[in-house]
Amino acid sequence: MSERIRVLVADDQALLRGSFRLLIDTTHDLTAVGEAGTGAEAVDLAARERPDVVLMDVRMPEMDGIEATRRICRSPETAGVRVLILTTFDVDEYVYSALRAGASGFLLKDTPPADLLTAIRVVAAGEGLLAPTVTRRLIAEFARRPEPARPLARGLDGVTEREREVLTLIARGLSNAELAEHLHLSLATVKTHVGRLLAKLEARDRAQLVIIAYETGLVRPV
Repeated sequence: MSERIRVLVADDQALLRGSFRLLIDTTHDLTAVGEAGTGAEAVDLAARERPDVVLMDVRMPEMDGIEATRRICRSPETAGVRVLILTTFDVDEYVYSALRAGASGFLLKDTPPADLLTAIRVVAAGEGLLAPTVTRRLIAEFARRPEPARPLARGLDGVTEREREVLTLIARGLSNAELAEHLHLSLATVKTHVGRLLAKLEARDRAQLVIIAYETGLVRPV
């Protein structure tokens, strides 16, 4: 990652794009590298600019944010690009699909500016943005309605009992520090377990671990 976190803004509303760009460019450790008004533009710009993070709207013309996210996350040339979905409550039904497509997390569009900047930094660092209560609620809600007749690409073979326990707690929204306290382990040991889970399950980040936990039936909605 470069010294400044490079951010691409994708939203079909020019005023909103401009507002996000201004916020990013006036923050010392961030810089905006482009704006996209459609999903197709977001995919093209991500390939050209290789940003650290894409702020991705869901509803856009030509190609929606979910498909754009899927293409960015699955393309070898943009495999290192993280996607942070920006949504509103009236498009909640898309959130689970976006995470399955490879998004590293999501925020509501009315999130305070300081929280948005923090979220960009968290996602750029490779963490999934899954701590907020609303995220846990939404993931649980849409885990009840997975895409039908879609076989799992991976199971939990090779995952130890301790790693399953860690994965379960990650899916419940616990941070590394909370995991350490709950399991009476050191933070370093927890990080080792999380790293092994990411490698064994070929997951991009914690967001993908949560999806795997639900899809394999290890965790069920409550």
